[in-house]
Amino acid sequence: MILRAFLVRLLICCSLLWPAAAIAQSPQVILPAASEETAAWERLAVRAEELVMRDTTSAFAIARVRAELVVWRDNFLSRTNQNAGRLATVNAQIAALGTVPESGEEASSIAERRAALENQRRELLAPRVLAQESFARANGLISELDNKILQQQTAALFQRGPSPLNPALWPAALAATWGVVLNLGAETFASLQVQISNGHLLRNLPRAALFFGLGIFLVGFVRRWLVKMRLQLASRETRFLPIWVFLLSLLQIFASFAGLLAVTNGLETLSVFGLRGQAVVATIPTAGMIVVLGWWLGRQVFSDGTLPEYLGYADETRSAARRYTLAIAWVLAFGALFEAAAGSIELAAGVAATMALPVLVAAGFLLWRLGRLVQTAPVAVADEAVSQGRVRLLIGRVCTIVAVAGPLIAVFGYASAGQALLTSSILSLGVIGVILVLQRIVHDISIRYQESEESKGIFALLPLLVSFVVYLVSLPVFALIWGARTDDIFEIWSRFREGFALGETRISPTDFLMFAIVFSLGYILTRFVQGTLRRTVLPRTTLDLGGQNAVVAGFGYVGILLAALIAITSAGIDLSSLAIVAGALSVGIGFGLQNIVSNFVSGIILLIERPISEGDWIEVGGQMGYVRAISVRSTRIETFDRTDVIIPNADLVSGQVTNWTRGNLVGRVIVAVGVAYGTDTKKVEEILLKIAEAHPMVILTPPPAVLFTGFGASSLDFEIRAILRDVNYVVRVKSEINHEIAKEFAAAGIEIPFPQNDIWLRNPETLKGSADDKTPVS
Repeated sequence: MILRAFLVRLLICCSLLWPAAAIAQSPQVILPAASEETAAWERLAVRAEELVMRDTTSAFAIARVRAELVVWRDNFLSRTNQNAGRLATVNAQIAALGTVPESGEEASSIAERRAALENQRRELLAPRVLAQESFARANGLISELDNKILQQQTAALFQRGPSPLNPALWPAALAATWGVVLNLGAETFASLQVQISNGHLLRNLPRAALFFGLGIFLVGFVRRWLVKMRLQLASRETRFLPIWVFLLSLLQIFASFAGLLAVTNGLETLSVFGLRGQAVVATIPTAGMIVVLGWWLGRQVFSDGTLPEYLGYADETRSAARRYTLAIAWVLAFGALFEAAAGSIELAAGVAATMALPVLVAAGFLLWRLGRLVQTAPVAVADEAVSQGRVRLLIGRVCTIVAVAGPLIAVFGYASAGQALLTSSILSLGVIGVILVLQRIVHDISIRYQESEESKGIFALLPLLVSFVVYLVSLPVFALIWGARTDDIFEIWSRFREGFALGETRISPTDFLMFAIVFSLGYILTRFVQGTLRRTVLPRTTLDLGGQNAVVAGFGYVGILLAALIAITSAGIDLSSLAIVAGALSVGIGFGLQNIVSNFVSGIILLIERPISEGDWIEVGGQMGYVRAISVRSTRIETFDRTDVIIPNADLVSGQVTNWTRGNLVGRVIVAVGVAYGTDTKKVEEILLKIAEAHPMVILTPPPAVLFTGFGASSLDFEIRAILRDVNYVVRVKSEINHEIAKEFAAAGIEIPFPQNDIWLRNPETLKGSADDKTPVS
C-alpha cells in the first residue's frame, strides 16, 4: 500500500508541480459580490475551525476543506498589494504637502487637504489590511489541518498490534492467504464460464490477442532491438554520446511500460476476472514497472560490461549486486500484486501483519546482502587504486541496519512502521542510484570535452550545476518517499511564493525574479554600449586613451546604477521602507567602511580629473611603473620588473604622485661623467656635446647642454643634460651615451679616473725588524 501510495503521489506531483505558481491566477472560484464573498469565506472558515476542534475527522473531509482554503488563501494573497498604484500617488501628494509644523499651525486649506488625503489613504489601505487578515486566518487554518493530518498519520504509523510471531495468528494468516488464492481462482473461473456461455469470450479474443501481440512485441522485440542499437552507438565517437546512450536506455523502459499496458488492456478486454482479479490486473503495470526499473537501475549502477564501470567493483560483485537489485524489485512487485488481491478482505488485527511478514523478511534479507556488496572494497584498475569513498560505506551500512531494523520493528507489533521504513529505504536507494547515473553522464561529457575550447566555458561548471539541480529536484522526491503528501510539497511552494513583508510592501520570489531580469537586461545593455563606445565611437574622437577609458568607465557606473533603480521600481519595492536600514548602513560606512568609501570616491575623482591615465609612467610611494588599469577601488601598476602593484586610489589622490608622461612623452636625461685632473675641460665639453647632439632620441630644440659641475675628490665632474623625444627610453639612451663616451674618450686619450689611496708608513724599520724576528715554520 505504501509503495502504491508513493507512486500515486509522485505522479500527481510531477504532473502538477510546474503549474503550481498559476493556482492563484486560475479562475477556480468565481467570487460574487463583496458581502456574499465575505459570507462564503466566513462559512468556510467556521467549518474549518470546527474540523480542527473535532477529535475524530476523516482525512477525506480534511483534504476537501483544505483544498478550498488554499484557493481562498491564494486569492487573499493576490490582494495584499491591492491599490498599490493609488497608494503611491496619495503618498506622493502627502509628501508634497510637507511635514506638519512643530507649532501645529498651518494654513486651513493645507490642513483640510492633508486630512482628506489621509482619509483617502486609510480607505485605500483598508482592503489590503482586510486581505492580510484573511490571508493570515486561511494560512493558520491550513497549518492546523496539516498538523491534524500529520498527527493521524503518526498515530497510524506507530500503532502497535499483535506480534506476527504469535503462533495463534499463523493459522488465520495461512487461511486468509489461501482464501485469497481460492477466491481469485473461483472468481476468474466463474467469470470465464459466463463469458464462454454467452459467447463474449470468442468475440473479445481477437482484440485481446492483438493487445497481447503488441505487448510481446514491445517487451520482447523492441526492447532487444534498443539494446543492440545502444551497444552499436556506444562503440562510436559522437557528440554527447553518454546522453544518447542514456536516452536509448530510457526508451527501453518506455517500451516495456507500453508493453505492460498493452497486456493489461488485453486481460481487461477478456472480461474474465472478478473484483479481486480486476484489482490485480490493474496493478500489473505498476508491478511490472518496478521490475523493469530494478533491472534497468541494476545495470546502470553495476555495469554488466556494456557501460563503463565507475565504482571499481569486481565482476563478481557487480553481477551479484545486479541479481539482488532485480530480486528486491521482484519482491516489491509481488507484494504490490498480493496487496491488490487481498485489499478487499477484512482481516483481524495482526493477521495482515503476519501475512506481510514473509515479504518484509525476504526484502530485508536481500537489502542486507546488497548493503554488504556496496561496502565491498573496490579493485585496482590499470594499476591505480580506486578511492574507497565514505559515501558508499555509509550507504552500505545504512542498508544493512535498515534491513535488520525493518522486520524487527514489525516483529514487535509495529507492522506499519517496519514496512514504511523498509520500503522507503529501498525507494530512497533507487533515487540515489538515479542520481549516480545522472552524475556519471555529466562526468562522461565533461571528460570527453575537457581538452577542447568549449570545456573552458560552461562545460567547466556543468558537473557542478547539474549536480546542484539534481539534488534540488530530488528533495521533493525524497519527501514523498518518506511520507510527505503532495499537499505538503505545494504548501512549501506556497510559502515560498508568499514572500515576506517589508513595511507596507510584500516582496515575493516573483518580485526578485522581476528584479533579476530587469537588472540583467540593463547590465547587458550597459556592457553593449560600453563596447560600442570603446571600439567604434570614442576612437573617432580627439580624446586620448585615458579620456576614452574614463568615459567608458563612467558610463558603466551610471548604467549599472540606473539598471538597479529601474529594476527596484519594476519589482515594486518601496525604498522608503529601507530608511532605517539605510541609516544603519550609513553608520557602518562611517566606522567600518570608510577606507573603502574613500577609495571609491578617489576612483571617481581619478576618472573625472584624470591626473593619471592608463599607460602613464608614474612614481608613487616608492613604486615606479606603468598604469595598467584604474578601477573603482584601486589602480594597478606594472613595474619595470613586470610585477603588478595594487595601489589604493586614496593614495593617488591624497599622496604625491610623479607622472613622467602626463600630457606628452618628452622628458630629460642626465648623464654624469668624470675625467682626470689635468684634462682639457673645453675639449671634454666639445666631445660630450657632439655625442649628445648625434643621438637620434635627443631633440635639438632646446639643444642639449654640457655642464662642468665641479671638482670631485678624484675627477673633474661633467653632466650631459638633454631633452628626449620619448622619456620611456631614458634608460636605453643613457646606456648608449655612456658607450659613446667611453669610445670617444679612449680615442682622444682622455682618462676616466677612479678613486685611488696612497699609504705612507711612518716607521718601516720597525716593521722590518718584526719580520726578521719571526721563526720560519718547517
